[in-house]
Amino acid sequence: MSENGKGNGRDSQLALRELQQQLMRLSPKRRVDALLDGPDAQAVVRALPPESLYLTIQEVGLADATELVQLASPAQFRAFVDLGAWTRDKLDAHQVLTWLRASRGGFDDTEEFLRKLHGMDLEVLELVLREFVVLHDREENPDVNPQGVTMETPEGRYLVEITAEGVEMSAVRALVNDLIAENPFEAVRLLEAVRWEIPGELEETAFQFRKGRLLDLGFPSLEDAVSLFSRVDVGPPRGRAASTALASAQGHVDYLEAAFRGLTDVERQNAEDELTSVANAVLVAELADPGDLDAVRRVGEMTRDSLSLGLEHLTGGDPARATEVLRDTPLRRVFQTGFSLTLQLKFRADRLAKAPGAVVDGVLMVLPEEAAAVEALRRKRPRRALRVEGAEPVPFRSLREIAASEAVLARAEAQVEVLRGVLGGTPEAARAAVARFGVPMEALGVERLFAAVVAMAVLEGRADARPVPLGRGAELGQRLFEGTPQAPRLLASASERALSGLEGAVAPEAREELRRMVGSTLAKLLSELGASWLEDLQWSPVASEVLPMETPPVP
Repeated sequence: MSENGKGNGRDSQLALRELQQQLMRLSPKRRVDALLDGPDAQAVVRALPPESLYLTIQEVGLADATELVQLASPAQFRAFVDLGAWTRDKLDAHQVLTWLRASRGGFDDTEEFLRKLHGMDLEVLELVLREFVVLHDREENPDVNPQGVTMETPEGRYLVEITAEGVEMSAVRALVNDLIAENPFEAVRLLEAVRWEIPGELEETAFQFRKGRLLDLGFPSLEDAVSLFSRVDVGPPRGRAASTALASAQGHVDYLEAAFRGLTDVERQNAEDELTSVANAVLVAELADPGDLDAVRRVGEMTRDSLSLGLEHLTGGDPARATEVLRDTPLRRVFQTGFSLTLQLKFRADRLAKAPGAVVDGVLMVLPEEAAAVEALRRKRPRRALRVEGAEPVPFRSLREIAASEAVLARAEAQVEVLRGVLGGTPEAARAAVARFGVPMEALGVERLFAAVVAMAVLEGRADARPVPLGRGAELGQRLFEGTPQAPRLLASASERALSGLEGAVAPEAREELRRMVGSTLAKLLSELGASWLEDLQWSPVASEVLPMETPPVP
């Protein structure tokens, strides 16, 4: 009999899980309709995990999901308040009142409403009343005459002033009426307590209760959550070498989805529980509120990206092995593997920024594209910079993206070597060189600084970081450009002269990057200044925005 009982319980659990999965595959509006249209809607609603029900309510909007709130159990309703009425350790009494308004059904549902009300922590109810109610003692002040909406307690001693307005005023008045109608003596005692309780102590006590319940819902403590982001030894890829060709040919491969496809129903259920646990830990570590729907979505995507990245590494880039790896490796370890791959880039970027001469007057001495990549990598959670101006960096999703960032980082390291060499080889010499331009390094910019270095190398055949001198602008134009305004060309000798003048100042391992930097700088000068120079054989007024030039003294 016990085996049958266990089987029936397990079958019921699997059936409930299948129902949840079917519901979550529906759009939010259709999901609500499916929940409400069944023969026993209340039983189905109350069988769902409170966090899943809360997510559904938030997705469709509380105004369109009040019936779900009314069908929910007191424990589920308390979870709604835990998730939706707190911002970190601060309770929003207005949000609590909003949930209370949603939970109130028709006139005959007062008893169910009160069950939900008393299911909340007493401290939360007291904080709500304290926010919207002022209790006046007529024995202390017989002539009290508040201007707002008032109610008299049954024994006539107290006058209850409601400070809320609009729909909130109606909700508070109904709330106080319900409490008095249920038990006049206890209601007055509650109001007296509200009058004298210290708000900070009430909130701290309520927060600790909420914190314990969030642990029960699967949201770990901050200390445990942060440990998820600890670095682990990722080791070499298992199996065959990671295939960037696969990702290139097929686009992004979701290794987590590939892993789940091969699991049995029971394995999938366990893996989904693990996935929820990891996502909850990431949410807590990010200091996001569990009830913040936008944060839940953002963190969910970030979690899946790190898991897919970890699985790609652990499978050697073979999606067919993803299920096998998932069976042998806890998802927590998979996540740590994916995150550690990005953390290696962060540590490398941090070392670069701390290298001697890498930063001059607070500016990292690399070109803009590489600077954006280094900045994104140095975040607490390393990100990948996009080659779109103003775009927010994004999480890593594949080993191909890791390899691309490694290449950008290698260029940045070489650029630091190049700039260190052409600016004199020491931090002191670099600061002195920058001072010649007469503006802070942040205003000058690495790109314009290097353009001046290249221009002076074209003019003088050596590394000399300073603005193009007065009277040598025409000579520079003649050494750079040829052709017509309609078809400007760069003189081949310009690149040769610049490189011959700069290579001696740069370490051999950085000379390949020097050649690339010189080529891109000369190409920019040609595209932005070449046509206008050949048109008038003089520099346009905006030339100094690309190439620093000395300005004549003000008379």
